Amino acid sequence: MQFNSFKVQVNNHIAHVQLSRPEQMNAMNQDFWRELPQCMRAIEADGQSRVIVLSSTGKHFCAGMDLAVFSDPTCVPLSGDPARVAENLRRLVMQFQDSVSSLENIRIPVLTAIQGGCIGGALDMVCASDSRYCTKDAFFSIKETQLGMTADVGTLQRLPKLLPEGIVRELAYTGRDFAAQEALKFGLVNQVFDDQAAMMDGVMAIAKQIASNSPMAVAGCKEMINFSRDHSVADSLKYMATWQAGMFRPEDMMKSFAAKAQKQAPEFEGLWAVKGLFE
Repeated sequence: MQFNSFKVQVNNHIAHVQLSRPEQMNAMNQDFWRELPQCMRAIEADGQSRVIVLSSTGKHFCAGMDLAVFSDPTCVPLSGDPARVAENLRRLVMQFQDSVSSLENIRIPVLTAIQGGCIGGALDMVCASDSRYCTKDAFFSIKETQLGMTADVGTLQRLPKLLPEGIVRELAYTGRDFAAQEALKFGLVNQVFDDQAAMMDGVMAIAKQIASNSPMAVAGCKEMINFSRDHSVADSLKYMATWQAGMFRPEDMMKSFAAKAQKQAPEFEGLWAVKGLFE
């Protein structure tokens, strides 16, 4: 998989995706927005990976939106008939949202490993991941407020599902930085590490544990947790029952039991590749 904004390596069913523009603080340029969903869906479609670790390079995880995106009139045209400008901008924002939502919509978990700054659009992105980890020098910011706009790519929709509402309101209204220990206290990150090397070792160990489980079981967990977040308990229980009626088969359970009896690690068939129609 070749991308301008990412480096991708797959080993032992773990896909490691790295933001690869450290000189630009991994700012989210046009290539980034196009390639992020392509990268996520390509990894999912291949069927070889059971978990994705999304990390970065350089001092900062990501500085957010590259200002060149806003200054390019072909990307964000702001002149002409007001109605058409507004319709176009609405569609553009939804395309940005869809790009970030690709982390949430794929069937395999995405773990984000964050060092340094995670600013603006970068926070939108990590909020769409399944679990977040950071170094002790990490900091986060809903920076859009201080730039004179309302964050529009997912932070204000997802963060209230992750943190207490009062905390989210304070962070959104002020746009202030909040550091690693605050993020841990709030529950935004699962764990804080001393440095990037320790973080990557720790996150890869978690990814390895996820990859050792039945990929069908893990995919089912992600589907149910995402659905339950957005629906009532009653609706979620009914969906769970319907999912189980269609998806539950004993093969992976039997492999688990047999491996345990033999004191071995079970080996599971991967999820089938995602193919185009009639391929």
